[in-house]
Amino acid sequence: MRRLPPLASLRAFDAAARHMSFKRAAAELAVTPTAISHQIKLLEDTLGVCLFERQPRRLVITAAGLALHPGLREGFEAFEKAVRAATADRGRRTVTLSATTAFTAKRLVPMVAAFRAAHPDIDLRLHASDAPVDVRGRTADIAVRYGRGPYPGLHSEVLAMDRFAPVCSPRLGIRSAEDLARATLIHFEWRQVEPETPVWRRWLDHAGIAGTVDADGGLVFSDEGHAIQATIAGHGVALLSLVLVAEDLASGALVQPFGPVLGGYAYHVIHPADPPDGDAVAAVRDWLRTAVLPGVAAAGAPPHTG
Repeated sequence: MRRLPPLASLRAFDAAARHMSFKRAAAELAVTPTAISHQIKLLEDTLGVCLFERQPRRLVITAAGLALHPGLREGFEAFEKAVRAATADRGRRTVTLSATTAFTAKRLVPMVAAFRAAHPDIDLRLHASDAPVDVRGRTADIAVRYGRGPYPGLHSEVLAMDRFAPVCSPRLGIRSAEDLARATLIHFEWRQVEPETPVWRRWLDHAGIAGTVDADGGLVFSDEGHAIQATIAGHGVALLSLVLVAEDLASGALVQPFGPVLGGYAYHVIHPADPPDGDAVAAVRDWLRTAVLPGVAAAGAPPHTG
């Protein structure tokens, strides 16, 4: 009889080894970082070896961890293939699509019913996470990623180039950049701020009105989706993605009273070059092209703006 460590501990170790982060492993498995740490400690105690060195601000895999992970990952991939083979005769397929929480809420969720109507044999699972996921693993089959690209070793194409502009509820009566002096600025926290990141300070410089408005004051949200909802509710003016708020602008829930517009990065669709269920993944990719972001040019690299 085979004696193996608990499956939960093996899954936690596999995710942590791929991400080299307890936090990202926790996001993938929908548990807390503390739970990941506990499971890995249980696995280390069971095996009698140290798998990670917990150093300040980073995680380092040990020689024992490096020896364990390749075979473990191959095993999980074999499990996945076996499960797919066993259920193939049911005639239904599941595709997991990962995207940021804001993109999932604003662009994907409103279109899910249309996808199901067009592809009743495909069960679409939406995985919302602001941390990049590994589409070569088990977390997602296909993903929408926001960034510069490219993504070596993967099929990657640009869905849309992003742009950012001041938007607000029409109830605020904001009509010109000078009105910002009496308005509340709404901010959200970027995962990483770079010189080209479209934040209020950069926009005010670009508009030539730096110093007339407190670039850092106002309401700050950790989540982009919450910043969008606060803007729709009329709590202030936000510098938002025109891709994400396209429907709100079209419906009149938001207005874009003035410019200028700042360029952002690109939304890319990525997946393995030869996915296990290629037809189903291709169906999701085509839906992203034609329904989620229709009429958007999908060529070129994200521009440098200023």
